[in-house]
Amino acid sequence: MAKYTRGEFLGFSAALAGAFTLGRLPGAQPSASAQTPQPPQTTSGGEPDLIVVNGNVLTSETAQPRAEAFAVKNGRFVAVGSNADVRNLATRRTQVIDAERMTVTPGFIDAHSHPSGVQELYGVNTNLRTVREIQAAIKRKADNTAPETWVVGFMFDDTKLDRPLTRKDLDEATTEHPVSVAHRGGHTNFYNSKAFELAGITNQTPDPPDGRFFRENGELNGRVAENARNVFNRVGTRETFTPEQQRDRARKGMAHMSRLFNAAGLTSVHNAGTSQDAILAYEDCRRNGELTHRAYMMIRSQPAFNGLKAANIYTGFGDEWIRVGGVKFVADGSASERTMRMSTPYVGTNDYGILTMTQDQLYEAIDDAHSHNFQVGVHANGDVTIDMVLKAYERALQKWPDPNRRHRIEHCTLVNPDLIRRIKANGVIPTPFWTYVYYHGEKWSEYGDEKVKWMFAHRSFLDAGIRVPGASDYTPGPFEPMMAIQSMVTRTDYKGRVWGANQKVTVDEALVIATINGAYASSEENLKGSMTAGKLADFVFLEKDPHVVPPNEIMNIKVNRTVVGGKTVYPVERT
Repeated sequence: MAKYTRGEFLGFSAALAGAFTLGRLPGAQPSASAQTPQPPQTTSGGEPDLIVVNGNVLTSETAQPRAEAFAVKNGRFVAVGSNADVRNLATRRTQVIDAERMTVTPGFIDAHSHPSGVQELYGVNTNLRTVREIQAAIKRKADNTAPETWVVGFMFDDTKLDRPLTRKDLDEATTEHPVSVAHRGGHTNFYNSKAFELAGITNQTPDPPDGRFFRENGELNGRVAENARNVFNRVGTRETFTPEQQRDRARKGMAHMSRLFNAAGLTSVHNAGTSQDAILAYEDCRRNGELTHRAYMMIRSQPAFNGLKAANIYTGFGDEWIRVGGVKFVADGSASERTMRMSTPYVGTNDYGILTMTQDQLYEAIDDAHSHNFQVGVHANGDVTIDMVLKAYERALQKWPDPNRRHRIEHCTLVNPDLIRRIKANGVIPTPFWTYVYYHGEKWSEYGDEKVKWMFAHRSFLDAGIRVPGASDYTPGPFEPMMAIQSMVTRTDYKGRVWGANQKVTVDEALVIATINGAYASSEENLKGSMTAGKLADFVFLEKDPHVVPPNEIMNIKVNRTVVGGKTVYPVERT
């Protein structure tokens, strides 16, 4: 048998990467509840391709939370247990890796993200820290863009800037082009005067019921929220591409995101805004061997949703690489942009936030999706909106009972005991932000300490017996699981301030949130999310054990290797 030490393994990509295939694997997946609890957990099927021994294996399995070794064959775990038991499965042809006590976890699962990669590769990045830098980035693009054509920035973060960005700041960059600078949270944009002029928006224009034109002293300041932005989509000239160019950009963008996810230890990601272009990008990436994370597609495109219904395709269709998930709706504003709809106002204001759907609209949308066998995920941050969504779920489940549909409340940010009780009673899955406490800490003072005690309520959900997953909402939040684990464990932001200490979870609980609970949110807990015989061999080698480093240093733990379906996808072998 071939043997490798930990040191050799860390530099060993080619042989392992070539040892397994990415293809779909035949056979039914055994139920996690049916696994034999005593070690080793094994399945029959001949000699393993790979064995890892002497590891600190954190399995996310209740029956066997720790192990020393595991074996892989044809992209699945075939044994997890002690060194002695797993070594006995090896033959002369088996590759054996000595992990030398390196920590191994299941592959991490992000249950809410917006991966595209197109803006990351081709857009104007305004994730900058000064107004002058943003002006310079916009001007550089404008100088190479025809007049009247939109200049669009992305990833802007208003609270991480040296001072507030205004309409007049963007006018200084260009007056010949409409400009839109999109907040990384996805619910507000900042526009210049040219954009307002083309859209016909003046200081006297009233706010729509589902959006807002922000003003200072009665004058438009450039910030526009929620569906009030729709008017800008109908004016000006946009950069255009042929269908072939658009498809190529989408494929390259998704391949880029796959690489970024793998480097962070992510092996499965739920796309919470899947369009027709994204569906095609996934398939194109798979065809080219560039799809190295598993995709759960939550549909947020009416044409795509209508097409799936017409074809009698619904949640669960697909395979372990690309699967149709739920249908997605958006019912209120943003936590990071301070527009979510709450029962009490933001600190020092009479602003309660913004609704983007009415109760009747929620009833209609959820009845339609539920009756067509879809899981539903509704973006609802504020307690008012969460209540509205639960009313619609309760109604649909009463009309068409299905106790295991696992409808979701995306973000589910601000809760209370009664909302948590109803979430549990209806089998609903909340997907709260997992990196927000750490990364967006400077924003939470606008909510106040009492509210934050009930925001991103991982502890409260776990205590209620709710299998809460982890969710980044990227781009709004960073997707790195190590940052997420630190954020959930410490509830401390990057400046050292603690927010809602009552919602802290343990490292073990954070790992469960980041792995098996993510699989549960897509009804794939019998397929992946933990290290047990029969499941997909998605796993991650970490530089250090998150249990033993200081809690405020967990995010600095490096991912040494990411393996999906038995194949190393990070680091990438260079040829």
